[in-house]
Amino acid sequence: MVKRGKVWLAVAGLIIDENGKWLVVKKKYSGLKGMWSLPAGFVNPGESVDEAVVREVKEETGLHTTIKGIIGVRSGVIQHDISDNMMIFLLENKETSSIVIEEKELWDVGWKSPQELLKDDKTSVMVHEMIKRLSSQNRLNMIEGINPGDQFAYTHYNLFL
Repeated sequence: MVKRGKVWLAVAGLIIDENGKWLVVKKKYSGLKGMWSLPAGFVNPGESVDEAVVREVKEETGLHTTIKGIIGVRSGVIQHDISDNMMIFLLENKETSSIVIEEKELWDVGWKSPQELLKDDKTSVMVHEMIKRLSSQNRLNMIEGINPGDQFAYTHYNLFL
């Protein structure tokens, strides 16, 4: 298990299918236990946030995705001590692969319409708020292939603007 220290960085991915349904998961643990939420997890050492969200979605659901942009940031402090931060990405499903549930972590995975999620009392607060506010214009797009200078020694660098 990775020691996270007192500054946490997590990622979550929103995938919307051609019918407008959102991919959501029900976790078996944490404060979201039994709640519909987005596939999510922590960024590992040596990994960028964009690599982490693609990995987490694949681990939890089996889906291969690409990044369309960043649609939100969640930032909070737990018990006046731990900085808990999450970047929320809009993703696109790359292929028609079927869902494979990560059974150690999840009870269920499903495609739900925003209306279904709003009516379900087992939908996370963050998903409720995203449905109320999200529009297609509301995202930062990924710009790849930029080198800010060799002096920084980045092995992976993307801007979201």
